Amino acid sequence: MLARKGLLPDGFLLTRLAEDQNQPNRSRAKSQRARFITKTGSCNVAHKNIREQGRFLQDVFTTMVDLKWQHSFLIFTSAFLCSWMLFAMVWWLLAFAHGDLEPRDLDAEPGPVPCVTAIHSFTSAFLFSIEVQVTIGFGGRMVTEECPVAIIVLIIQNILGLIINAVMLGCVFMKTAQANRRAETLIFSRNAVIATRNGRPTFMFRVGDLRKSMIISATVQLQVIRRTVTAEGEVIPVCQLDIQVENPLRSNGIFLVSPLIISHTIERGSPLYELSAQSLASEDLEIIVILEGVVETTGISMQARTSYTPEEILWGRRFVSILTEEDGHYCVDYSKFGNTVPVRMSSLSAKELDQTRGVQEGTSDTQLQGWGLVRAGRGGFRRGGRACEGSAPQPWYAQSEKPNKEAEQKGQKKTVQLEVIGRQVEEDELGDVSD
Repeated sequence: MLARKGLLPDGFLLTRLAEDQNQPNRSRAKSQRARFITKTGSCNVAHKNIREQGRFLQDVFTTMVDLKWQHSFLIFTSAFLCSWMLFAMVWWLLAFAHGDLEPRDLDAEPGPVPCVTAIHSFTSAFLFSIEVQVTIGFGGRMVTEECPVAIIVLIIQNILGLIINAVMLGCVFMKTAQANRRAETLIFSRNAVIATRNGRPTFMFRVGDLRKSMIISATVQLQVIRRTVTAEGEVIPVCQLDIQVENPLRSNGIFLVSPLIISHTIERGSPLYELSAQSLASEDLEIIVILEGVVETTGISMQARTSYTPEEILWGRRFVSILTEEDGHYCVDYSKFGNTVPVRMSSLSAKELDQTRGVQEGTSDTQLQGWGLVRAGRGGFRRGGRACEGSAPQPWYAQSEKPNKEAEQKGQKKTVQLEVIGRQVEEDELGDVSD
């Protein structure tokens, strides 16, 4: 439908069809997994066994706005027909009680003044009811001052007719100006991807606006819905966890001037921290995307939604660039909106990668601290022993001097090792050179 209206190029729809055909066969072989939010943004939850149905009648306006269009038109038509028929019955009873329906001879003298002129049957009373409520006023029928009750009925019908017009027109306006109508021109990529960005696994998807009018104060919110079990063994079927959107300002605000790639860095504290390429297919989770903002042209708040299941998350792929600069302005190619390319990426989860990096860094630090080059003899170097925690590495000959000092204090014969003699000779030579 958008392609016929010229909002989307034909290549965009062909790309979407190609994406559907390239989906893995495992997603088609499995039974369709239930999801809370459909790809179009509607809520996929059925409410059953609601006993207090009367609560919906306490908010009639919202109930009528939430109805489907065919039901709204049925109520719209029924409200007018019922009101016309009701007051047609009232006008016919007034005419019958006043004696206006009795047959009269045209040649005889005129009788008493009727309450409403030219009412001879129920059909004429129905036509007069329509003329009063919609203020047509053909001029053939009118209320006289003979019956004060008829004047009161005329006032009541006019007031009730205005109320029906206001409610019905308000419902139609609200249905046409709903927030999800503006969301029809906000598109999300059919698949999300997980790729490495700045050395960290990152969850990414693309969002774009087909209209030139902007979305003011646009914000993006991500939530993960999954089944969890507490430490006490309680099963929580729906556990909602917020995901932080990657933004230097630490906020979820975006400027949707062109299609953007919304990213979330998978790190410690992220709900996707333990997600790997192997466990992705078996995970029971759903990532919900909520985009909120204010429509620039109307000032009405809007909301667009979509969701991604594990079958719709591609591991080790990234989105291609669709923004180019041509003749002093930027051009967006929507035919490549959902295209992805493979990238080199480890199949381990972010938690496993952190553990692997932590072991490697710890080993390298230990080697640098525990094994260093020290002076050995005349101009040579040798490997020193492992140093203790909290102390700097010491030369190998420094450890042999303590026992010799203790022996000298006790009066024993001092033993001088060859390495120490070599060091002393070297110092003497250096002193002679300096002199």
